[in-house]
Amino acid sequence: MSWPPGAYLWFKTLHIVGVVVWFAGLFYLVRLFIYHREAAELDPPVRQAFETQYALMERRLANIITTPGMVVAVAMAVGLLLVEPIWLKQAWMHAKLAAVAGLLLYHWFCYRLMGQLQRGECLWSGRQLRALNELPTLLLVLVVMLVVFKNQFPTGAATWFLVALVVAMAASIQFYARWRRLRSERLAQEESGGAAA
Repeated sequence: MSWPPGAYLWFKTLHIVGVVVWFAGLFYLVRLFIYHREAAELDPPVRQAFETQYALMERRLANIITTPGMVVAVAMAVGLLLVEPIWLKQAWMHAKLAAVAGLLLYHWFCYRLMGQLQRGECLWSGRQLRALNELPTLLLVLVVMLVVFKNQFPTGAATWFLVALVVAMAASIQFYARWRRLRSERLAQEESGGAAA
């Protein structure tokens, strides 16, 4: 099939835009889940207001930004593969498609968690959700490296340094959240102790 001049560049441009929008939505969506889950620790009247607001924000983000971004990214990727079908025979593309399949599962799982949160049935803790929020970062780094390096995917020290950096970043977020929670608990104990005296 003959494609019009510039089709590849348009598909690529819109694919990149779709990916940016999709990932922005995924990153913020799970952050909202964390806030939604932690709202359960608030007093009942305040908790209800926060849970209602977070549920609304989650639905809007998922349905107006995240999912449309995913649809554009996937549709434009199909366009790119139609223009460059030779890529389907290359190992880097197989690895990229596997990573994208993982992202699609993650996206679906986010919708499942959103429904559980809205029904008050979510068993995930804020800490577990923070860990879950790091998964798309790892997949993003992997996909970008596959696209840039293609079949010359690096396995040397620089790659392992990048992986270690992403893991360290994820761990620091976890440690900070734990430190903040412990500090809040300590301050609450000090206040209750001071009030009792």
